[in-house]
Amino acid sequence: MTQPRAALVSLDTTPWYHLVNRCVRRAFLCGTDAVSGQSYEHRRGWISDRLHQLAGVFAIDVAAYAVMSNHYHLVVRVDVERAAEWSDDEVLRRWTMLFSGPLLVQRYCAGADQLPAEVAAVKALAATYRERLTDVSWFMRLLNEAIARQANAEDNVKGRFWEGRFRSQALLDEAAILSAMAYVDLNPIRAGMAETPEASAHTSVAERLVALPSDAERENGQERAATAEAGPLDAPDAPAVRVPAWCDALPLQPLMPFDATAQLPNAIPFSFEDYLELVENTGRCQRPDKRGRIDGHVPKLLDRLGIDPEAFIAASTTLLTRFGSAVGTPQSLTACCAERQARHLRGMRAAQEVFERRAA
Repeated sequence: MTQPRAALVSLDTTPWYHLVNRCVRRAFLCGTDAVSGQSYEHRRGWISDRLHQLAGVFAIDVAAYAVMSNHYHLVVRVDVERAAEWSDDEVLRRWTMLFSGPLLVQRYCAGADQLPAEVAAVKALAATYRERLTDVSWFMRLLNEAIARQANAEDNVKGRFWEGRFRSQALLDEAAILSAMAYVDLNPIRAGMAETPEASAHTSVAERLVALPSDAERENGQERAATAEAGPLDAPDAPAVRVPAWCDALPLQPLMPFDATAQLPNAIPFSFEDYLELVENTGRCQRPDKRGRIDGHVPKLLDRLGIDPEAFIAASTTLLTRFGSAVGTPQSLTACCAERQARHLRGMRAAQEVFERRAA
């Protein structure tokens, strides 16, 4: 039975979510049409570009993404605390980057004289916009609408481009975040579209690897802050992202930084080096010509989080099918089940297999 989005996305439970949306009409609307042979690869760039733009306006950070031929995956973190710190003027400024807003708001932003009742009405609208700027559904709506309009115009057709509802999975703990990010970044390898993470076009792991400084840059002290904290509106050193002509000139937000030291307030709680080690090991196991085992030492992240390596490899291809609307350890799923007042959550057996280290 379909559940309302409010029951699936609760920021009181977790700010982390795995989001998936798929195309309709034909199988390869974002890739190469199997019938006509026409390439739509450029549309994958539209999605990743728009994603960076919206992350620069919303209080929603992108930790991982993968744009496939007929669907895309995101791992995001909603930063309610950041949105709460914005002034009403800042909220209005951000919202009017996306929409012109009612005449009352336009006059306020232009500095026109207004009556106290008008100012109060603007403040009420600002409160509504502040909530929307932390709303995953609004984020996905604006991401999808822009792509659908452009694709329909290019195809000279009307109708839906995306499925009616996107799928969301609440990521309840660090183990779930790690699993979802690896699942997303390894999508092209699992689909046979690439053999290595760096060759996986339109993924977050490939973008991070491209942004890493070369040995020469390190020697010359020109290291780019690939994992440094950057504000959404003032990130001049962020990796360059192509802005299509059909998009407004929105600010660009780099991907969420990694930080295993917990010194950055809003960061992925691992080191990029450890994460890359895990992704590379798992990716090799997922290739058809490999046997599906991590050889040698256990990756540091799996050891630290107490995750069984072999079960992790098996689950890294079935995150969407074995888990339901939430992913996490058995303890986290039990707590989530109680909070939702549900009898059970799909994925408990998978959680026990993956996130509880087997006895030697």
